[in-house]
Amino acid sequence: MKLNEIKDNEGSSKDRIRVGRGIGSGKGKTGGRGVKGQKARSGVAINGFEGGQMPIYRRLPKRGFNNIFKGDYATVSVGRIQTAIDAGKLDAKATIDAAALKAAGVIRRPKDGVRILSDGELTAKITVEVAGASKVALEKIEKAGGSAKLLEAAAEAAE
Repeated sequence: MKLNEIKDNEGSSKDRIRVGRGIGSGKGKTGGRGVKGQKARSGVAINGFEGGQMPIYRRLPKRGFNNIFKGDYATVSVGRIQTAIDAGKLDAKATIDAAALKAAGVIRRPKDGVRILSDGELTAKITVEVAGASKVALEKIEKAGGSAKLLEAAAEAAE
């Protein structure tokens, strides 16, 4: 086999059809678009239109509920916090909050607050100040000798 002998398999690629080049070509006049009408013109995209029939997105019933008050939290596991402490990115003696986690590169953005989950193990004694935490995560933090202050609970108690 030589470089000058390399070629595509037979039938692997089709030649481009030049439309609108006279009726003798078989693809002249309307250029394969049918006759007249909106869809024969260029730049038409009628998504969801079914020729006047009730579209499927209106035929089917709506389901579910979207709670506009539900918070979107950045989640961090206790194992991830321990990894950041071991790597020297987080200071275990200082209070760990959303700003500290962002500065350490543990989270990208705090969203509506940070919520700590229980994945992984925690050995460092830490003080966290976050929007929320799971029960098991709080137990792991307290078991390691640390403490957690939940900001959301404090805000709800004040109301």
